[in-house]
Amino acid sequence: MPDPIVSRSAKLLLIAACGMLALPSLAKSSSGPTGPLTVHVRNDSMTLRVAKAPQAYLAGTIDDAAVAQVRQLLEAGKLAPGSDVYLDSSAGDIASGMELGKLFRASRFNTHLGTWHTGNSPALPATCLDACAYAYLGGVYRWSPSGSDRIGLHDNLQPERAATPSPQMPDADGYMESMGVHPADFAQVAGLVVNGVAWWSTEKLVSTQVANNGRLPLEAAYQKVPGTAPSLLLSQTVRGKQNQVTLQCAPGQITLTARYVVGSERTELLAARAMYAYFEVGDQPWQQHQGDRPRADGDALVFSRQMPFAQLTPVLQSMSLGIWFEITGSPVRVGFWVAPSQVQKLTQPFLADCQAMQPGYVAPKPAANQPAQGKPSFWKKVVDKLRS
Repeated sequence: MPDPIVSRSAKLLLIAACGMLALPSLAKSSSGPTGPLTVHVRNDSMTLRVAKAPQAYLAGTIDDAAVAQVRQLLEAGKLAPGSDVYLDSSAGDIASGMELGKLFRASRFNTHLGTWHTGNSPALPATCLDACAYAYLGGVYRWSPSGSDRIGLHDNLQPERAATPSPQMPDADGYMESMGVHPADFAQVAGLVVNGVAWWSTEKLVSTQVANNGRLPLEAAYQKVPGTAPSLLLSQTVRGKQNQVTLQCAPGQITLTARYVVGSERTELLAARAMYAYFEVGDQPWQQHQGDRPRADGDALVFSRQMPFAQLTPVLQSMSLGIWFEITGSPVRVGFWVAPSQVQKLTQPFLADCQAMQPGYVAPKPAANQPAQGKPSFWKKVVDKLRS
């Protein structure tokens, strides 16, 4: 009889050998497909109900033929505007990647990394390299990679490597600006170069807004109207819903009013179950269990709170102003957050006008080395007399 220990060992060695033989193919598949572009669309009722948009999976080489293929599918109505596009490509040319990105933006596509799979089979990791990375920037909403998915550029294709645009490396900075991505921010996303590829850091993608994960840049609107109190509107669009925070100035205090869009079908239900609503500056809740409960207003939950004027500057300089609702029966809070510090240049006029209406306000005197506006300096008077 064969020794059972030896038999088990032999089986383990055989399994290990098979695994070793499979390694090269796994390594090859992890680099992403390089054949002609394939397009799969998922737009069944379940997908539309859960994802709220059709899904298109693009895999393969991104070249002129690929761009033409996607354009034809759009014109034929087989790709719907506003779709979620999942990318998996390691081959192509940069110019075609940018053209595809422009097509994505014109069609209001949102970009992800992902591979096509059916049934219960798990999705394989996706790789988005070079031309694919530039196409990814065309998404209105750009979702950062998750799991084993990865995105990056060969080091020689980094924008700063090309002193002047060429057919191989078009005007990358101009393209990024047109996509709402700042080249200075983009320069920070590249991680360590491994085998000639600079893989993008997921954390830096989010912090620089190169990947916005469903959040468009914060907007600030302030228009001074004579005879009215200064009012600043901060608007944050998240997954197509525009949430707002209004700051109303008054002597001694600021009134903050939040509007959180949840959809008309959920507003009344959440308003009835909402226990508390509060603001959070940084990690510090403000009046967490105080004030009136939120009310339903159309498709949104709305509430207001007052804070001393002295708190206005910390709010406007904050990296995170949270607006949160605690719902009965829910283990997590709901809400949104904005980053006022991102639009600080736009909020300064509001701060200055609000400060001017505070009790005891004294206008700052001109600096000692600068003459008061409209009054000539002593030396200017002397020079003018000498000239006359």
